[in-house]
Amino acid sequence: MNRQRVSRISRSLAVPRPLKLAEDLEHAHALDRPARTLTSVVLRLLPPGRLKDVLHGVPLGHAAHPPLTDVPVGCWMAAGMLDLMPGTERAAQALVAAGLAGAVPAALTGLADWSALHVEQQRVGLVHSLGTATATGFFAASLIARLRGRTSYGKALGVAGLTALLGGAYLGGHLAFRMGAGASHAESITHLAPLGWHDLCSIDDLPDGWPVHRNLGYISLFVLRHGDEVYVLADRCTHLDGPLHQGRMVRIDQDLCVICPWHGSTFRVSDGTVVHGPATGRQPAFETRLGENGMIQVRPAR
Repeated sequence: MNRQRVSRISRSLAVPRPLKLAEDLEHAHALDRPARTLTSVVLRLLPPGRLKDVLHGVPLGHAAHPPLTDVPVGCWMAAGMLDLMPGTERAAQALVAAGLAGAVPAALTGLADWSALHVEQQRVGLVHSLGTATATGFFAASLIARLRGRTSYGKALGVAGLTALLGGAYLGGHLAFRMGAGASHAESITHLAPLGWHDLCSIDDLPDGWPVHRNLGYISLFVLRHGDEVYVLADRCTHLDGPLHQGRMVRIDQDLCVICPWHGSTFRVSDGTVVHGPATGRQPAFETRLGENGMIQVRPAR
């Protein structure tokens, strides 16, 4: 009886097949070569700069790709529903066309984000993009068939497009929710605000002009002494957790900035503002003051 119970528990804890396939893609080394090739193409066509920042969503404060995907997904899903009803051919045709138009900015923003991911994320993202590209191809063919009066064939192509779209969308969800692509990776500090000022370290322990790593409890901090000023940010980059204290210090428009060593996200050290992506979320920042006996004290910036 105990053996049967263990067997039932083991089956109940089995990984769902779609998740198993997605996790297998994370370790599919065969995808590395095409991923590297596509990355080099994207980086050549979209070098770091204002355009790429817009595609990442820096002006919005969060990634632009996820909300833009709602347009093609919503339009094509609605078209599929209308295809099941009589007398809706023109409306379905218009929705298929609108979805194709919306797929262009969704693809561009997705490529920009994908080019700045870790290798495991890029493997899954490559198949995600293949799925959505296949769906786009089916819906383009569906629109052509509908315009030529071959409505039934167009509907069949739409069903094929929806199938590919759902597969690609599942992998997009895996990237976002299981692998953390696009989410902020900075440690939360807001819960410290009601607790007031916290002793960090002596100012004499900080080298002038060189960032260092310090801990405030379990929170990792980027600490930079610049003359009489001390700047403190959360050390874990909001993009993908890179160690900011290992980054390079630069001046941009007279502002002192740090460049993340992993993917080049650039933050203003005075307040954590994103200057250049791929990060879109502001880096958590701390106010500082010099306490007694040269002790640097910090509290979350308000």
